Amino acid sequence: MSGVIGFDIYGTLVDPLEMNEHLRPVVGEDLSERFSELWRNKQIEYTFRRGLMQRYEDFDTCTRQALVFAARALEVDLSEQDREKLIEEYKNLKPFPDVIPGIEAMKAKGHTLVAFSNGVEATARTLLDRAGVLRHLENVISVDDVKTFKPDPEVYHYLARRLERAPEETWLVSSNPFDVIGAKAAGLLAAWIKRKPDAQFDPWEIEPDLVVPDLEALAEKL
Repeated sequence: MSGVIGFDIYGTLVDPLEMNEHLRPVVGEDLSERFSELWRNKQIEYTFRRGLMQRYEDFDTCTRQALVFAARALEVDLSEQDREKLIEEYKNLKPFPDVIPGIEAMKAKGHTLVAFSNGVEATARTLLDRAGVLRHLENVISVDDVKTFKPDPEVYHYLARRLERAPEETWLVSSNPFDVIGAKAAGLLAAWIKRKPDAQFDPWEIEPDLVVPDLEALAEKL
């Protein structure tokens, strides 16, 4: 039977740490990698905190506030023009090389494929369109519709409802262990894209249904 699959975007389809290339002209070679990692880590942390506090602000807001934090923490004086340019470049992230071939291989097997993200739908669509990925997917589903963030169980149940399948018939594909664990805890099937050989999965009582290095390998397994 063909499956229904929701793909995380950031870290799974595109690499947010690629932003260090855009950061170099602004913050310098020495700080660009640290800045990019801190920006990404704070972005995720802010979604966790807002979800737990039930004080929702959308992912665009979390991204912007995390950028401001990273600049202050690393004592970088970002002008308003710099901030706006970096926020715009965040919509220009390139896909990993395996993404389009992997998605096309899964489509050929009859699977229904959608993007499923913390990101605001309009922002996610812009990013995926510019990356050349959007036309290969059937839809973009955002947690913004339910006003909370991964790994709240509600967002995974929402994905299953939108795809008109039971949770146990719905796949979540992500490179982020917290996302995979969240999906499994909510009753979904989940594949971990282990993009780095030294990446570690959280030593909890929950394991992925599949572990693969990229989307082409996933297509072979499904």
